[in-house]
Amino acid sequence: MNSNQKKGKGLGLCSGGLDSMLAGLVLKQQGLSVEWITFETPFFSAEKARNASRITGIPLMVQDITEPYLKMLKSPNCGYGKYMNPCLDCHALMFHMAGEVMQAKGFDFLFSGEVMGQRPMSQTRPSLRYVEKNSGFDGYIVRPLSAQRLEATIPEKEGLIDREALLNIAGRSRKEQIKLAKAFGITKYPAPAGGCLLTDKGYANRLRDLFAHQKDYADNELHMLRYGRHLRINSEAKIIVGRTQNDNEGLSKFYRSSQDTRIKVKNYPGPLVLIPNGAVKETVLLAASICAGYSKAPADMPVQVRVTSPKGRETVTVLPLPAKTVNQYIIK
Repeated sequence: MNSNQKKGKGLGLCSGGLDSMLAGLVLKQQGLSVEWITFETPFFSAEKARNASRITGIPLMVQDITEPYLKMLKSPNCGYGKYMNPCLDCHALMFHMAGEVMQAKGFDFLFSGEVMGQRPMSQTRPSLRYVEKNSGFDGYIVRPLSAQRLEATIPEKEGLIDREALLNIAGRSRKEQIKLAKAFGITKYPAPAGGCLLTDKGYANRLRDLFAHQKDYADNELHMLRYGRHLRINSEAKIIVGRTQNDNEGLSKFYRSSQDTRIKVKNYPGPLVLIPNGAVKETVLLAASICAGYSKAPADMPVQVRVTSPKGRETVTVLPLPAKTVNQYIIK
């Protein structure tokens, strides 16, 4: 690159993985100005990206995109992966939203750590092209780790980036990335497995159930899908039963006292049970019996259960419901 030529300013999508870190550092090594943006929803967090920013020193912006993401998620153009992961349309949406930030803040191009052929569904040549064309920023997405295997982008053609200094990595092996990490002095980085809940079978099934039975839902309800057993009682009501202390703590965190009903057995150890958005009396009593059935209370004796709803607090007496009877309700 001519030393008198303008050096580009790039905005990268950061997942927080090693490939993201390397893509940013490869560009930074050219003397380019680089920053990252990462997106949050109830399905994935920015935790890994924040850590990558601390390790590399590359500035990071974090943006919540739950509303537009849900709109896409309900009907992705390319459908879903194995469960409810709309990988291609997810990437296209993220590049589109990053592109809007790029324009607003005066960046010259977008970039990512994608490696051609690393993921058999989302990182093939046709998949990368689909994402680029549907992002609305065709020609402005640079993939530094595989750039020499792909068509030259507009910033490369304009001389904002030295194409010869970009790489030609491809395939699923990570030997080249590990070697490059050592050269950059990076010794700690997360495993390549993703952190998206939409790739989890249990979470995906619960989300499908939520979409099928509710038109609207709060972020809290999406977060609650990560915890406990979810039981579909009828078309109007679902209950969530904590399985572990971690489940109980997670459900407590996202419990909304103004909307949800909270159920706990008195005098015996047992799970926290929530009914998101409450329910009619019969369903509350059923939930109380289920709560008792999963507790340490005697199986054949009446048990007192505390019910807290937006209307107030009461104690009801129920017989524990055996787990084998409850199985019919579990969303699997």
